[in-house]
Amino acid sequence: MRHITFGDKSLLMGDEAAQVLVDYAAALTNAGRADSVEMRAIGTDGNDVNTDMLLDSSTSLMSETATTVMEEPDNAAVVEYMRRQMALIDVPPVIVSTDLHDPSDFPDFDQPTAILDGR
Repeated sequence: MRHITFGDKSLLMGDEAAQVLVDYAAALTNAGRADSVEMRAIGTDGNDVNTDMLLDSSTSLMSETATTVMEEPDNAAVVEYMRRQMALIDVPPVIVSTDLHDPSDFPDFDQPTAILDGR
């Protein structure tokens, strides 16, 4: 388990979730982007909490080790989401046209275009 300090809040979450959260926040900052993620954690009172975290260039986030016997909150889905998003930041998808028309089907585009200067 790890303590996540987010703003003035301290939360407990699993090692993998905490590490991916920090990595994702860094990736978003480096890309000049932002995102929000909903994560499960354990609050300072020991109760389960659901958090909505806004990750952007002004995010103040720290992760530190914690020793506890509590069970890690399940963040498998959001961890997978953050990993997919980081992969898209690193290698954006290639966009390919599915338009299979022959350019000769559009003869008007082969002709010079007159430019009107408004005189």
